[in-house]
Amino acid sequence: MNAENTDGTRQWRMFCAFELPQTLRRAINDHAQRVREAVPEAAASWSRPENVHLTVKFFGNVDQAKVPIISASAARAAKESSAIEIEVGKTGVFPRPSRPQVLWIGVNDSSGALAKLQQRLEDEFASEGFPKENRPFRPHLTIARIRRPQNANQLAQIHLGLPFTDVAVRFDELILFRSELSSKGSKY
Repeated sequence: MNAENTDGTRQWRMFCAFELPQTLRRAINDHAQRVREAVPEAAASWSRPENVHLTVKFFGNVDQAKVPIISASAARAAKESSAIEIEVGKTGVFPRPSRPQVLWIGVNDSSGALAKLQQRLEDEFASEGFPKENRPFRPHLTIARIRRPQNANQLAQIHLGLPFTDVAVRFDELILFRSELSSKGSKY
């Protein structure tokens, strides 16, 4: 579903992200299944494995006419980067374990290359009139969003207690995604 401005221009929901390798998607899905099966009565929206990605910049709804500007800005920022190597591992929750709303798998950017790319992207997009993110960049892979507080703490504790073996990942292609929301979840 596309949004429309009051002036009739079409909008797309856009973000820049990295696709994950299939082996990592399977490991994330296996972890999510174990958590889900441990607390089946918990109300959560679970990310489909094919939809898990590493978001570097989220735009929200933007005019279709601005998509080429976003693409060109992303290309300029990414041109200065070589492949980015990270480790995916630690489990976590937002905002905190006592009030979980999002379950995630962590990203370790020990070289700082991912953070540098994210900052270059923010600067490039800001020069084109897009607002900078006002929260600090905390790279993560969302596996679930909690819908109701009942059993949420138990779900978070299971998630936090299950080990997730570190996986080394190398990214060399930043992708501009378009997201369409529906009752069945997001489609990219």
